[in-house]
Amino acid sequence: MRVYFLFFAFLFSFEINAQTNDSIMLRKIYDHYLTESKSYKNLEYLATKIGGRLSGSKKAEEAVYWAKKALYDAGADTVYLQPCTVPHWERGGKEICKVVSPGAKNGQLAVVALGSSTCTPKGGITADVVRVRSFDELEKLGESKIKGKIVFYDVAFDDKLITPGSAYGATVKYRTIGASYAAKYGAVATVVRSMTNVRNNSPHTGNMKYDTAISKLKIPALALSYVAADRICAEFDLFGKVKLHIETFCKTFPDAPSFNVIGEIKGSEKPNEYIISGGHLDSWDNGQGAHDDGAGIVQTIDVMGMFKKMGIKPRHTIRTVCFMNEENGLGGANAYFKEADEKKLKHIAALETDAGGYTPRGFGVDTTKGMHKMVSKWAPLFKPYFIEHIKIGGGGADIGPLEKLGVPCIGFEPDNQRYFDIHHTADDTFDKVNKRELELGASAIGSLIYLIDKYHP
Repeated sequence: MRVYFLFFAFLFSFEINAQTNDSIMLRKIYDHYLTESKSYKNLEYLATKIGGRLSGSKKAEEAVYWAKKALYDAGADTVYLQPCTVPHWERGGKEICKVVSPGAKNGQLAVVALGSSTCTPKGGITADVVRVRSFDELEKLGESKIKGKIVFYDVAFDDKLITPGSAYGATVKYRTIGASYAAKYGAVATVVRSMTNVRNNSPHTGNMKYDTAISKLKIPALALSYVAADRICAEFDLFGKVKLHIETFCKTFPDAPSFNVIGEIKGSEKPNEYIISGGHLDSWDNGQGAHDDGAGIVQTIDVMGMFKKMGIKPRHTIRTVCFMNEENGLGGANAYFKEADEKKLKHIAALETDAGGYTPRGFGVDTTKGMHKMVSKWAPLFKPYFIEHIKIGGGGADIGPLEKLGVPCIGFEPDNQRYFDIHHTADDTFDKVNKRELELGASAIGSLIYLIDKYHP
């Protein structure tokens, strides 16, 4: 009995000692990030010197070579460009949308073309508006009431939902495939209320797609600012009808070559087993892409810097992946998956940071291969840094395909109450990013990568 007691006492003492050592190490990691991080400086360059970098554009190409240099500067042993093919869509001139109803107060409304949308005919489209609040309502109206008209999807965020991301998930389908459903009944264009609950005059873009299984007709699709959408609703309340004139100038070009940018620090024990962290290098063209996803890019680049500058030799190979084309196609994600599948690369875990550079709140972690169970044990280590949750289920668009290979995926989760204030807008600029919040997020990500590398068999 005494032998068992001594054995369990030894195990308990060993575990407490390990936790103490890990606590000390995480404090050192946080100290490093909060005093030596290059995240904010890197973001300033990416956002203000390069700016909006939509896939297929010259700015996106410029960002690729900037990321390659930034990874080498951070201390990566190797950096290489992984080819991928991406869409090439350009917005063209500034969009026009006016209320032209007889008797109404006319004036320009704040709008933005949705990514991948076709343009209007030269001279634009002038037509009556049909307001709907669901696809069911659209179907009930049918072709007789929709043909030749502009469909207005008046679907707002549900303010009762505590997590704005849940509201986004419930409404984004009207942006994504709303044009095809409207075209099915003969509509000539669609306008959608921006995906936000902020009542301002900044329209939110985002990608849409034409689903030829619904309709082979491609019609222009635009997003209205919250104020513009309310203006149309007010016109309906006053006059019972609204007529709009819209004009867009966007164009789709042939797919273009581009690259993911991948940096590595080789593992000392298991160099052929990979732990990756990533974000997406591309952004929408109407802003600077500072939060979405410049913040994620610089945070994950700084993982290289943390290991190198702190003299930590990882057991597994640590990879930073700057994915291309998350916003309108996932060309980079698919290219990474294809290579991982063909070469049978063994990934221990994949983390994505694509929710802005706000104060860190937690992680969403897959249960695959016991990853959530392992990470949950470290909750006490993160508690002093206000990491509130390690919940089941996580990942991101770029690492999502890796789930098919059985890779445990992790999503970094900062506070997202302000994220959809500026998401996909001209307001997503460097001055909206708080330096300390950005660095605290980088600290949490770097710490988690360190622990996974240390404890994964």
